[in-house]
Amino acid sequence: MANTFPSSSCFILVHVMLLIIGKVNTWNYNNSLPSELFLLDIVNRVHVDFNSIKQASLDYGNIVQLTPSAVLYPSSQNDIVSLIKFSYNSPLPFKIAAKGHGHSVRGQAMALNGVVIEMTSLNNNRDNYHGNHDANQIVVHNYSSLYGSSFVDAGGEQLWIDVLQETLRYGLAPVSWTDYLYLTVGGTLSNAGISGQTFRHGPQISNVYEMDVITGKGELVTCSEKFNSELFYAILGGLGQFGIITRARIRLEPAPTRVKWVRMLYNDFPAFTRDQEHLISINEGRQGVDYVEGSLILPRSPANNWRSSSFFSATNVAKITNLVAENEILYTLEVAKYYDDHTSNIVDEELELLFKGLNFIPGFIFTNDVSYVDFLNRVQKGELDLRAKGLWDVPHPWLNIFLPKSHIMDFNSGVFLDIVLKNNITSGLVLVYPMNRDKWDERTSAVLPDEDVFYTVGFLHASGFDGWKPLDEQNEEILRFCDEAGIEVKQYFPHYTTKEAWESHFGSKWKTFKEMKKKFDPKNILSPGQGIFTAPS
Repeated sequence: MANTFPSSSCFILVHVMLLIIGKVNTWNYNNSLPSELFLLDIVNRVHVDFNSIKQASLDYGNIVQLTPSAVLYPSSQNDIVSLIKFSYNSPLPFKIAAKGHGHSVRGQAMALNGVVIEMTSLNNNRDNYHGNHDANQIVVHNYSSLYGSSFVDAGGEQLWIDVLQETLRYGLAPVSWTDYLYLTVGGTLSNAGISGQTFRHGPQISNVYEMDVITGKGELVTCSEKFNSELFYAILGGLGQFGIITRARIRLEPAPTRVKWVRMLYNDFPAFTRDQEHLISINEGRQGVDYVEGSLILPRSPANNWRSSSFFSATNVAKITNLVAENEILYTLEVAKYYDDHTSNIVDEELELLFKGLNFIPGFIFTNDVSYVDFLNRVQKGELDLRAKGLWDVPHPWLNIFLPKSHIMDFNSGVFLDIVLKNNITSGLVLVYPMNRDKWDERTSAVLPDEDVFYTVGFLHASGFDGWKPLDEQNEEILRFCDEAGIEVKQYFPHYTTKEAWESHFGSKWKTFKEMKKKFDPKNILSPGQGIFTAPS
């Protein structure tokens, strides 16, 4: 039987012909893809030039570099269907990864020797949504009796900041966010999407009604709780393993206009966690706060970090710096209370009642009053400052974990008060705050500690290009401590290097996860950068 693929010389000839007729942008001589790919209708949008390849080989982490053979800049979801279908039907399927804003930190959106899909290219020329949805990329719908709320249909490539700005035109907004809004809808839904609102509304994956997904077979499927539900729940938190999200229908509620943004300082960790857990227990109606997060202030970590670079005045920064020198470590409880014209006259009284009995350091409570948009988009100012200083595109050896409430004191003593202070290298942001497990849907692919309340801890480091390894080694030391202390942790935005580690991560969900992979991506085409099904034993 003749070889399905052309010989190397024929492969070169095909590319030369395509270059002559202007269909391929600068051939990549290391290209390992079947030449038939470049005869498809999508060839004008398949790039193999140096700049495209380089951009698709890096991510926000700036630690891993995996070089694809080509990059697809789709003008429609049909382009993505064509690419995946071609790979699926090839005798030797190649790997494909969807890249949104490239905010992964360990190469999760890369495809070594495969094809990376630059999803944001859909903004330039998007076709109609599957199922005859409006051709616009973000479409707001008023109240629906089907869902009991308003909703927005947003392309998977859309940034959350653009979703926010469009929904606000109607006085509406999604209820669950990430701290950083310049991430794509498809990207965060493939992980979970968490922030200080998660205790109240659940992660972003708990606030989706419906999705359009292109599976690893190249099939375009609309799925929801009632239709194609296996795919629906597998995709949510599924790390891109089962399909590519091209549209998500997201729950909306009336948007507030203003925010009381408050920070309180603690030098007593038990009091800090006790107050956090108290506040997240009040999560219905207007009785509670709308956002709860916590963080550390260390000798090498400024009070005003890149995440909210101007919250504290210069005078307060000086006071806090002196307090850190006395205590080595401080804990910051950060809360937000939303309000509008109708509730502006009662918001201060509500906060006063909520804060009664909290055990922060007397005199170290600080309040800012900001617009709702400025609060949600607070990280952008820090980003712009870092970009101006050339400190944004540097290595980010991040570690994000979930751990059960029952071990948070052990974690404080063994990690914060020992490993972190002993190493004295942590200069980035360290987040620590609790969430309620009952706000997560167990049917999704996301995995959590098995307790009603659990904490997320995020070591959001940045370093010079020659200084990231000590921080990464500290991450490994933290994980070893948890393992030796019997603390069940689950990585958020996970990165594991062995099959056994992935199986342990998914635990009781591993069997279902494998079954869904076999059903929706049987040839293991999608999201190879995660390494879930290619990790060695």
